[in-house]
Amino acid sequence: MGKNITIIGLGQMGSALALIAAKAGNKVTAVGTPQDKEIIDSCIVNAGRHPRIEEVFPQNVSFAYSDGWRQACEGADYVIGAISSFGVDWFLEEILSVMDTSVPIVSAAKGLVGLDDGSLISYPEYWERALEAKGIKRDIYAIGGPGTAQEIRRGEHTHVAVCGRDADIMKMIKSSLETDTFHISLTHDVHGLESAVAIKNAYALGVSMVIGYSSKNDPDPEHTHCNCQAAAYYQAAKEMVTYLKEEGACQESILIGLGDLYVTVTGARTRKLGILLGEGKSLEEATKILSGMTLESVVIIERLAKAVKTKVAKGQLRKEDFPMLLFVDKVLTQGQVSQLPWKDFTYSEV
Repeated sequence: MGKNITIIGLGQMGSALALIAAKAGNKVTAVGTPQDKEIIDSCIVNAGRHPRIEEVFPQNVSFAYSDGWRQACEGADYVIGAISSFGVDWFLEEILSVMDTSVPIVSAAKGLVGLDDGSLISYPEYWERALEAKGIKRDIYAIGGPGTAQEIRRGEHTHVAVCGRDADIMKMIKSSLETDTFHISLTHDVHGLESAVAIKNAYALGVSMVIGYSSKNDPDPEHTHCNCQAAAYYQAAKEMVTYLKEEGACQESILIGLGDLYVTVTGARTRKLGILLGEGKSLEEATKILSGMTLESVVIIERLAKAVKTKVAKGQLRKEDFPMLLFVDKVLTQGQVSQLPWKDFTYSEV
């Protein structure tokens, strides 16, 4: 029997999850954020047609504007927050701080928040702490993993994970969302999983810079430049594993993060930004070209680089273990791409 699921945020991922939830036989209510008014207008007037995606929402998906979220959440078995990094505090203050705590919340946002001591926490952890400071006790769940919204919408096989505390709630989420192509694992490793799927954006940008740099300097379409991409991917994976192990992430969370790195390098918006930077565009120029895209990778690079530098200063990590991250951070803060520090990617066991 299907569930009543409310999804707040109807961008790319929110739309993908709404379609998956509808396909799985649930009654879905899609609520726009304040920035989604045009999208909700179109979906209501044009019988479920989103102005920015090809697929049309089926009849078991209804729509509501942001100011109608309370009514939209009445009777919901759980609510999915499919917002971007830039809506984290809006979601906290306008939704989480006033929503009935008996309704489970699932975050579909990928990102980390920096604390004063230089450490990073996931959005679920950030929200739980902020709510606790208000005297509100709430467990927040999350869904994350290697899946581009477009391919999820098209029904291509996708494997993600749901994380949280209560096993029964996670099983309920899994059973209601899983389809013959959308596969879900379960884990209690909230910090590890959410850290893995967030920091991959920083490293995907570095690998994508190599693609742009190589293509610009050798535009022959017969040359695929696989060697340098593999070398950059190796270093990105190594740095991710080093950081995530120090954070206490479990092996499965780390592996899902590496899968997410692959997806992001091969087809997500971070790839487009990295290629432009690799071709010699400044961050300002690339951002203008990609106007309309949410460039969350820039935010996570800044936060991750700061966290790593803080841990290096405390003796918890070694600076020489993060040449790619520090290179990408330098590119964003100081200027255009030059050759990556390739020699720093090599190692010796002799």
